[in-house]
Amino acid sequence: MDDLPKALFAFPGPLRDQLIEAILTGAKTSTTSLVVEYEHDGEPLPAVGARSVLVDSADQPVAIIETTEVRVMPLRDIDLAHAIDEGEGYTSVAEWRAGHETFWLSAEMRDYLGYPDFRVTDDTMAVAERFRLVERW
Repeated sequence: MDDLPKALFAFPGPLRDQLIEAILTGAKTSTTSLVVEYEHDGEPLPAVGARSVLVDSADQPVAIIETTEVRVMPLRDIDLAHAIDEGEGYTSVAEWRAGHETFWLSAEMRDYLGYPDFRVTDDTMAVAERFRLVERW
């Protein structure tokens, strides 16, 4: 487990805790990040078969997940199945997009990226990832 990278969902706090719970219950089997996040962190995009340690808001490991699918696409191409499988109760792509834009355009994300005027458009490149829960503690 020590050699696996951490899987971080959102920033520490209520949203991360909600997402972790959705993963642990099986409601959340997909996630969406922006390519710019990987570029900012100098990290490679996720790869099918890669495993990572899911950590909670206290940075404690709670599970291992494995990537099962990775699609890189403009935001406009995110489909309803992916949005629903995010496990956050979305019933439309528009609802999914609004929820995610709230996060991506938050002061916390803009500060993290070091880009106070950060915006997303239909052409913003996203990483649509599917995963499975491998082991839970």
